[in-house]
Amino acid sequence: MNKKIVIFINSLDGGGAERVVSTLLNNLVEKYECHLILMENKISYDLDKRINVISLDELSNKSGIVKLLRLPIVAYKLNKVIKKYNFTQITSFLYRANYVNILAKYLSKHKCLISERIAPSSMYADNSLSSKVSKFLIINLYNKADKIIPVSKAIKNDLIENFGINAKQKVIYNPYDIEKIEQLSKEDISYKIDRQKSIITVGSLGQRKNHSLLINAFAKIDDKEYKLYILGKGEEEVNLRNLVIRLGLEERVVFLGFDNNPYKYLSKCNIFIMSSNSEGFPNVLAEAMVCGCSVISTDCLSGPREILAPNSDINVQLEDDIELAEYGILSPIKNVEKMKEAMNLIINDESLRKKYQEKAKQRANNFRIEEIIKQYEEILCVE
Repeated sequence: MNKKIVIFINSLDGGGAERVVSTLLNNLVEKYECHLILMENKISYDLDKRINVISLDELSNKSGIVKLLRLPIVAYKLNKVIKKYNFTQITSFLYRANYVNILAKYLSKHKCLISERIAPSSMYADNSLSSKVSKFLIINLYNKADKIIPVSKAIKNDLIENFGINAKQKVIYNPYDIEKIEQLSKEDISYKIDRQKSIITVGSLGQRKNHSLLINAFAKIDDKEYKLYILGKGEEEVNLRNLVIRLGLEERVVFLGFDNNPYKYLSKCNIFIMSSNSEGFPNVLAEAMVCGCSVISTDCLSGPREILAPNSDINVQLEDDIELAEYGILSPIKNVEKMKEAMNLIINDESLRKKYQEKAKQRANNFRIEEIIKQYEEILCVE
């Protein structure tokens, strides 16, 4: 019997976890029978035609609370798929898929693996009803999983220390196909970018990514010849465009929309900045480093510190100052003035900027897909 890999996720409609899933399956389908189960039938990434795609046909335009209330219904639908295909192990990515995967285990008794993509302490830091429900579900469901795969050491620690999760955990960083990224980065773009005067950010335009912090800091930098390119889509786009207008930055901030090849833009820009309030193991930060950008990131929980300052204490989080880390600059979250300071520093110091561009490529090699895919194979493949 062929070995199977079954991955379950909300959708493949853009996003870092979604890109990882497509990368994993496209590389594993050469050796294994691969199945992808989607809650919502949306796919924005190229998938090998040999991958069997199954949709639970959930609608994406429902509120967060409605989606949480539907978890048992979706778990029942997943259970039917598991029994139809005789799946014995399901690996899920993202919170909602993780909850459903664990709930379905009560019905189908399959082996349940969940990939934890972001530290829940930062993801659910507010007091909203949906955050309270999500924290309750993590505390009461995650220990039922057979294995948890956090994408950073900080996430593993967060689950243990703040949520009492004692399930077996194995940290696996995200994989990157360095040669493919470098090849795709050479593609032409229709928009002319002056590399020497360019800053780029890539990511979904949601509140957690805090693009407004970056825009506000960009408005204050010394060199007004720089342009900021924003690649991504999301619910905050209208608010961000209005902010750009209020700050008089229409000629200096460019919204590029979504493109499933961000590398062709990253390779043509000088500086990459990530301004998130929280992350897991941010794909785009590592991908920007592959593309030769010098990078600045907020020191959010989690990921950036492990990428840019791997020898530092992962429990440290900046509050009042920036840090010139080994592979890039770290800045406190939600701090416009410190982000402006970091931007001015790297803009005005050419030797520092070039040093970080060289170091970035070195660091990116630590996340080569060839090594990390072996770690996934060990736990994803079943008879």
